[in-house]
Amino acid sequence: MREFRPVATRRAFEEITDQIRSRLSRHALRAGDRLPSERELAGQFHVSRNTLREALRSLEIAGLVELRKGATGGAFIKEGGGEAAVAGLADLFHLGAIRPKDLTEARIVIGAEVARLACARRTAADIELLERNVQAAEAATAAGDVERRAAVNYDFHRLLARAARNPVLIVITDALMEMTRHFVERVGYMPNRYVMPSRRRLLEHVRAGKGEAAAREMTSMLKRLQRFHLARVEETRTKGDR
Repeated sequence: MREFRPVATRRAFEEITDQIRSRLSRHALRAGDRLPSERELAGQFHVSRNTLREALRSLEIAGLVELRKGATGGAFIKEGGGEAAVAGLADLFHLGAIRPKDLTEARIVIGAEVARLACARRTAADIELLERNVQAAEAATAAGDVERRAAVNYDFHRLLARAARNPVLIVITDALMEMTRHFVERVGYMPNRYVMPSRRRLLEHVRAGKGEAAAREMTSMLKRLQRFHLARVEETRTKGDR
């Protein structure tokens, strides 16, 4: 049985990707499914194998398809993930389309809602993971390992987003954390005396299911971070103008 229609446009690879995306949207293809062989797909689409490979590479870059080599390889539909969205937003930040002010502002808005939802939807397992994370951050602080503390702190936000049980917020948070990592490495880390006490208070609000208190704590901390980091950006700009 033929699964795909022949294509006959000058941008054939785009029509190929559109057809595959359409089947995904209708759940005719699901995560883990293996697409037919290159030879079979090229025959169904009436295109060369080079054109087909171009389409598959495009889907791979978009995070929809995984291309595996070897006898058991082929093109497989990937599990749902936001790698392409994270990479795309990170690229926009590097290009300057997303400014530090935009990034820090978005963190405040998204972070507060994530904290609020996490309080309503977290499980005992989520609380345990968050507790371990805070302990790891405290250990890194005691050891004077600022970079490790920062990495663990980024993971705290990722864990909190997963506790909120919203896949869109998970992807957005992952993207925000990736951009923040690059940004902070460039402008410098905030002193710990502000970060860890707030993190402990936030964890206790989440544990108690106090959504509004958690959102306020998250907003307060992220606004403090925003002021600190934007001031560092301004200092760097002023030095560069001298």
